[in-house]
Amino acid sequence: MCGICGAVDFSGAVNAAEVVRLMTPTMQHRGPDDEGYLGNERLSIGMRRLSIIDIDGGHQPVFNDAGTVSVVLNGEIYNFQELRQQLADRGHTFHTRSDSEVALHAYEEWGSDCVERFQGMFALAVWDTRGVWETGEKGIKAGKLFLARDRLGIKPLYYFARPFQVRSFRFEVKPELEPRTLKPGIQSCELETQKSELETFLFGSEVRTLLASGLVPKVLSRGAVESYLLYGSVSEPLTLIEGILSLPPGHRMIIDVEPGGGGSMKIERYWNIGRAGRAEVSSFQFRVSSSEQARLNNGYSNGGDSGQAAKQVRVLLEHSVRQHLIADVPVGVFLSSGIDSTALAALASREVSGVHTFTVAFPESEFSEAAIARRTARTFGTTHREVMLSGADMLARLSEAVGALDLPTIDGINTYFVSASAREAGLKVALSGLGGDEVFGGYNSFRRTPRYQRLARVGNRVPAGLRSAMAAAMSDVGGRFIPGDAARKVAALWKNPASLPDPYYFGRLLFTPHQVSGLMNGGTPPGTESGWRDWFTQSALQARQLDSFAAVSCLEAESYLVNTLLRDTDSMSMAHSLEVRVPFLDHKLVEFVTHLPLEVKLAK
Repeated sequence: MCGICGAVDFSGAVNAAEVVRLMTPTMQHRGPDDEGYLGNERLSIGMRRLSIIDIDGGHQPVFNDAGTVSVVLNGEIYNFQELRQQLADRGHTFHTRSDSEVALHAYEEWGSDCVERFQGMFALAVWDTRGVWETGEKGIKAGKLFLARDRLGIKPLYYFARPFQVRSFRFEVKPELEPRTLKPGIQSCELETQKSELETFLFGSEVRTLLASGLVPKVLSRGAVESYLLYGSVSEPLTLIEGILSLPPGHRMIIDVEPGGGGSMKIERYWNIGRAGRAEVSSFQFRVSSSEQARLNNGYSNGGDSGQAAKQVRVLLEHSVRQHLIADVPVGVFLSSGIDSTALAALASREVSGVHTFTVAFPESEFSEAAIARRTARTFGTTHREVMLSGADMLARLSEAVGALDLPTIDGINTYFVSASAREAGLKVALSGLGGDEVFGGYNSFRRTPRYQRLARVGNRVPAGLRSAMAAAMSDVGGRFIPGDAARKVAALWKNPASLPDPYYFGRLLFTPHQVSGLMNGGTPPGTESGWRDWFTQSALQARQLDSFAAVSCLEAESYLVNTLLRDTDSMSMAHSLEVRVPFLDHKLVEFVTHLPLEVKLAK
């Protein structure tokens, strides 16, 4: 686990090495154990390391033997041992036991497609000068900078390109094509600059890291503020700062750095939840028993029952937990009263005797999950610790916790305190049940969204003027029969179903679009010219390729999960130099469950 950053100067106006020396120290909490640098005045990369795998030998950046390819990696490649063997069979020689060196050789062997072979959470940067480099006064003069982020956005990666103006996501959809017949992959995002435009490019694991460069104007993004007011967090691909963008989940980027200055930039999507078909689901290969492998390879091409599905999901989850426990340091589990974390504690305790578990407890018994978690810990024989959090304790350290956030949010405070406790106990790694609700339908949104979709279809047939009049009455009278918050959202949906890209998004609202317009002093309706709306639209198009259950999984994963839960967990845990891993978001498990038949997923 690391913090990574870098700078590229295309104009000769900036000293990239000096800029990176300003940026890297802002990530010391992400990696207190080590630091490393490469490059010169033209291009420079820095990193801070939290040593977890190959503690003594895993220094970064990692270089190939010729010195023409180098890598910095934030995160973990859980299948690095299998990939290492594949690469060794192809003639690659390894000098460390680290997953970052495996990522280096994987890039050498497969180029930018290497990320499609990775299982894990990662943000990585590769500097590739093979066949295109020259030397001169400033050393390396040309090459290719490759950046990528894991499929579900577990680890963050931000960038700033000056004076590049980002256009909206481009959808290549034929007019006669119905949304549900869209082929996977057509919602690609390809952004390019004119060579003369790109002067400076920055990337980093945190927004504050890019701000430390001194090259980014501190201007608030209107679109980011809109999305925060709508949903309580800033939506992909925006950040609170105008011009600093997030590389979205499942995306990769290539920056061509040309001799004598100038360069181009391209972003493309390499994965989405709807892309993996049933053929892929049935071809997974794991190190499991022959009988387990046979069950996995049966797939569901000819149908299957819920009992068989449960057995296969268990095999996948067991394998995921086993991989997520790989570390050269102690690993614990965040334990609540929920089924997700309980399942992780149960499986982890079978792999590691006396595994550590941690629970946030509250003095108010009606809000505390401590008693149930305590019984769970006794059942599985874990080494358990409760973190008592009173209102006074939280207020005393609230400024400290908020200061740990990289972007504003209405969530995440609990993670700050339980992470502090885990780190104080000597842990560097903890497993979390995040993702279970999104994959297995634990949220009310799985039941609410179909109702909202039916309401939207009816509303689209009613004249706008009549809808507005009815919405006012619905908000007023509806509150007498259903909770006021729900009535407000339903009224907003009925009034203008097209104000958001899918009815699902109304259920997650903090403020309605109309309210946000008022809070933003009027102007254009929220999202009219904002990257977050493009991202939500792309997610909605993906969701329409899936069944009703998987569609909500997709929408949850690309909104609430990545914008709030994963981002908050990353910033709050890394503030204490703690790596949090999420076994439920193993992409092969996600793909398998997503493409199970609807009747199997809904079976009682």
